[in-house]
Amino acid sequence: MKNYLSLIKFSHTIFALPFAIIGFVLGMADHQGVFNIQKFLLMLACMVFARSAAMAFNRYIDRAFDEKNPRTKSREIPAGVISPNKALLYVIINSLLFILATYFINPICFYLSPIALLVVLGYSYTKRFTALCHFVLGLGLALAPIGAYLSVTATFSMLPIWYSLAVITWVSGFDIIYAMQDVEIDSELQLNSIPNALGKVHALQLSSLLHVLSFVFVLIPIFFFPFGIYYWIGLGIFAAMLIYQHSIVKPTDLSKVNIAFMTTNGIASVAFALFFLLDYFIK
Repeated sequence: MKNYLSLIKFSHTIFALPFAIIGFVLGMADHQGVFNIQKFLLMLACMVFARSAAMAFNRYIDRAFDEKNPRTKSREIPAGVISPNKALLYVIINSLLFILATYFINPICFYLSPIALLVVLGYSYTKRFTALCHFVLGLGLALAPIGAYLSVTATFSMLPIWYSLAVITWVSGFDIIYAMQDVEIDSELQLNSIPNALGKVHALQLSSLLHVLSFVFVLIPIFFFPFGIYYWIGLGIFAAMLIYQHSIVKPTDLSKVNIAFMTTNGIASVAFALFFLLDYFIK
């Protein structure tokens, strides 16, 4: 179990899960604040199953590349800890469990589940043909607030879409920073990324622009929902973490990329969601 949790980087669930909870609560707000524990647990299950399938599939598809990259050759499949066939079986099981969970939520989630899987699994191929792969990763995680909202309401609304736009720009922005570690090996293996296409300096500039847009997208909902002071505090922490990660990563110094990637973004998402919940439930 420890090896499989490491394979899928389970700790990285911290990025999208808080925004899924935000989407779920927004759905509650449109349903007179009624909390359905069954749907909430099914929504969490969908998050876990879809993300587990996506990460395991990425490790399965990229195993030959990971073996040639000094940074990734110790991952479970190249290291022989988990066989490729077992990893693929793990993908299939989690994909089927994801579809099954959506079946018990509502029809629209069930009908859209193959599309969601196509996005989160399809991301693994994109680095082979486009530098825009970071945005496909962002899109996969951005399904979380919309999907969680749909699990409650079974209808679309603009409000959770603003948070999905925030997730797309936020995730693609920090994934560009993360990809700066592999510019040389990506070029050697003929893999695409924005740092590889634009260079590290311009890639960081684009990442900064995306994070400015992400902040704008989490700011816009104040015009559509009666948020209070706690939401503003969450906004402040979110912005501070975005600024901080850009202050510690330089084109000539990537020694703090992991801090920028995991620590600051983990704090940003969790703190923002916590203050969102405080704002909602205290009122």
